[in-house]
Amino acid sequence: MRHYEIIFIVHPDHSDKIPLLNEKYKQIIESDNGVIHRLEDWGRRQLSYSIHKLNKAHYILMNIEVIPKTISSLETEFRFNKVILRNMIICVKKAVCELSPILKIQDEKKEKKI
Repeated sequence: MRHYEIIFIVHPDHSDKIPLLNEKYKQIIESDNGVIHRLEDWGRRQLSYSIHKLNKAHYILMNIEVIPKTISSLETEFRFNKVILRNMIICVKKAVCELSPILKIQDEKKEKKI
């Protein structure tokens, strides 16, 4: 099995559907004996350029270990889901389990406020 990092951007009007999307993609991954090493919800963030006249979108990051066939089915799901604005799938050398820099910064900000 190979390791992959996936980031997908969801339309901001459909942020309430994020848990359903995550469960759907978890089921696809786990049905082929895949492993999810990291699943992070970065929340609604500013886009660097507008997509379909939108300036903000909801970001999700996943690090998974699956067979290439599963990646093909995930790509198909992303392509035909109108809620997903963009997606990026990258093959990585090893599993990444620690927090991403985005969440580390958010945690540091929360700690400073407390």
